[in-house]
Amino acid sequence: MIQVILTGFANSFIPFNFFLIIAGLIGGIVIGALPGLTATMGVALMVPVTFAMNPISGLIMLGAIYSGAIYGGSNSAILINTPGTPSSVATTFDGYPMCLKGDAEGALNASLIASAFGGVIGTLFLLFLAAPMAQLALKFGAAEFFWLCIFGLSTIAAMSQGNVVKGLISGALGMLISTIGLDPIEGARRFTLGTYSLVQGIEVIPAMIGLFSFSQVIILVGSKNKFIAEYKGKKGATLRVAKILLKKTKVNLMRSSIIGTIVGILPGAGGEIASIISYNEAKRWDKNRANFGTGAIEGVVASEAANNATIGGSLIPMLTLGIPGSAVAAVIMGALLAHGIQPGFKIFTNNPDLAYSFIISMIVGNIVMVFVGALLIKGTAKVLNVPTSYIGVAIVSLSIIGSYAIRNSIVDVMVMIFFGLVGYFGGKIGFDTGAMALGIILGPIVEDNLGRSISIAGAEGSVFKVFFTHPISLLLIILTVVSVMTPAVMAKYHAKKGAAANDKA
Repeated sequence: MIQVILTGFANSFIPFNFFLIIAGLIGGIVIGALPGLTATMGVALMVPVTFAMNPISGLIMLGAIYSGAIYGGSNSAILINTPGTPSSVATTFDGYPMCLKGDAEGALNASLIASAFGGVIGTLFLLFLAAPMAQLALKFGAAEFFWLCIFGLSTIAAMSQGNVVKGLISGALGMLISTIGLDPIEGARRFTLGTYSLVQGIEVIPAMIGLFSFSQVIILVGSKNKFIAEYKGKKGATLRVAKILLKKTKVNLMRSSIIGTIVGILPGAGGEIASIISYNEAKRWDKNRANFGTGAIEGVVASEAANNATIGGSLIPMLTLGIPGSAVAAVIMGALLAHGIQPGFKIFTNNPDLAYSFIISMIVGNIVMVFVGALLIKGTAKVLNVPTSYIGVAIVSLSIIGSYAIRNSIVDVMVMIFFGLVGYFGGKIGFDTGAMALGIILGPIVEDNLGRSISIAGAEGSVFKVFFTHPISLLLIILTVVSVMTPAVMAKYHAKKGAAANDKA
């Protein structure tokens, strides 16, 4: 194994392959930062280009685009409160407040370093623990996926601390909106208003663009500020932030990376769930949890380490079992098949140079991403020095193009505008757009797996057995209960602590 790992490093540093890593990272970061353009879209567009390359070079380029795009989504999330990819939704919670406080450079560098760290950890799991992790993925059935999503939804209670009722209502509305379209079990139309374009349901990306991007334009236009925030670049910012993260967030980085890797191996789960769960766990275990949502660097770290760690996790079942863990992994699997290579355990014996070169290139790519990203930050952060009127026009244009590009449908543009208004007016009355986004993202997965679980229960003759007897389901139920109860328990604890301090005084 050591020999093929060394061969992987050698192949990664071949000048042409190293150039592909850098080019792929830059292209991926740009794609990820533009609302509406996804990692899946970027990788899929470049698959035909790989036909003119040898398989190793082609995979190296696709892996670099994948890593760059998932990280790139954090740039727009931090600078203009618009997640470039759905997995960067949680990054907006603290990234944008840091930007408004004048620490955009700190937030951007924190997301860069956390993304690279999470990407390396996820890939190391792929390199050394692919087989046992793939076996864990096989133990997840419909019921386990259902409880995993319920656990993800339970984070609303922690996210909306101080106004849990409005947070839960926002999440419930998001889940209700996600039921628009065809019933996943019966195939019946629901709430489509007679519009054929809504039969496929509400697309997540136009909804996210509306909630976070278009609503932000309205806020910017209504404000009297000439610029979004003040920005003054400082030398050595990346090194300064790296020292802060190593000192303050070591546990957070590792915990979030492991969560991201585990969630990543589960087909269909994705970076959205991973980043939300990691954000919640970071907040739960932090001594200064009240700072979350106001510009805590720990929140940015948790989200970004997790969503980039899902990359390595999603490739584990694809390379070992031939079951892609994400849409991008499915596209990469298609590229492998186009080159006549069958994914599965035999790829490590029949094509070891290709498999290990691809994996090692992901490690190299994440390390190189720190240097590439640091150079790009100096340019991207300057968007804050552009007057808000120009920024508003640019965001509206990108929002319309990004929404339309998903399905070439004007209905998606109307959906984006609708959710923009919902995000703006909902924010005025205290509704939680993050909770609503979570409901829209997780709603279809919850409904689909609930229906499948009930069908399985009908065949086995016991709903209780399917939902409540499997070890993984029981663990997720316990975690859900703990997640829901933690905010109330901590609130009582701090109230008693405060009362005791007043008595002493």
